[in-house]
Amino acid sequence: METQLAELRRLAAHAKNRRTETGIPRVAMVQGAIPEHELAAVYDPMVNLILRGSKSMTIGERTLHYDPATYFVMSIDLPAVGTIHPAPTGEPYLAVSLTIDPQVVGAMLADAGAPVSAPSSGSFSVASVTPELLDAWVRMLRLIERPAEIPVLAPAYEREILYRVLQGPHGAMLRDIAMPDTALSRIRLAIQWIRNNFTSPLRVEALAEIAAMSASAFHRHFKAATAMSPLQFQKRIRLMQARMLLIAGAQSAASVAFDVGYESASQFSREYARFFGMPPARDALVVQRELGRAVCS
Repeated sequence: METQLAELRRLAAHAKNRRTETGIPRVAMVQGAIPEHELAAVYDPMVNLILRGSKSMTIGERTLHYDPATYFVMSIDLPAVGTIHPAPTGEPYLAVSLTIDPQVVGAMLADAGAPVSAPSSGSFSVASVTPELLDAWVRMLRLIERPAEIPVLAPAYEREILYRVLQGPHGAMLRDIAMPDTALSRIRLAIQWIRNNFTSPLRVEALAEIAAMSASAFHRHFKAATAMSPLQFQKRIRLMQARMLLIAGAQSAASVAFDVGYESASQFSREYARFFGMPPARDALVVQRELGRAVCS
């Protein structure tokens, strides 16, 4: 597999230290030291393949580690905190990702007639990479050098990557987001509501109705899928949005607190400091200084 990884590293060599589009739909890459504040975000569903270095993802109370021997899959939108590390040789971190489109997964399942497996209880995990999965990624990234072929071949390679994931340990949770009657797909509907209405008061009973579950079943399935309660999920989205507004520098911490849905500025400051490690204004200043140094360097 080292030969495949070497080619993937060559093909992704022009990635920058931020999300770098490849010209291939839903495929992006990143390289080097990513600003810490960009690693604390609401991540879209994805297949993430590390080509060099390693990464940790903390979601709720769980932290997963992965490197070029493994890959990471997240099947629903989740607020998470990432930490990246260079390779032991000192070479910079390098990774590629494919954003998962449930409609593409659903169409592939219909065509492939994939065997039905037990329902998934989670929505993110790490598994060992396989030669077949790397082969599909090599074919996909070669399109960077052949852009005229992207409209014809990229959809086939995307389906192959997803099919290889479906065959592995992540198969159930990938399948479940594309099937409308699964618990995970119904939790996904509730998550979309929270993301679109994160400033509004949260009522578990209303979310359970969206998910077509009892309140107790919804709370259990939500925690199993996200490693968070619905309230914790909403709080993390609010705090991450607040951080973006504070970094922009146009509003005070108190103003931002109310904009993201808090009724108490002091409660916002306490929860912000607990999550990000320092009070809102100080954290925003530190990030702004780091961004300023990055621009000057």
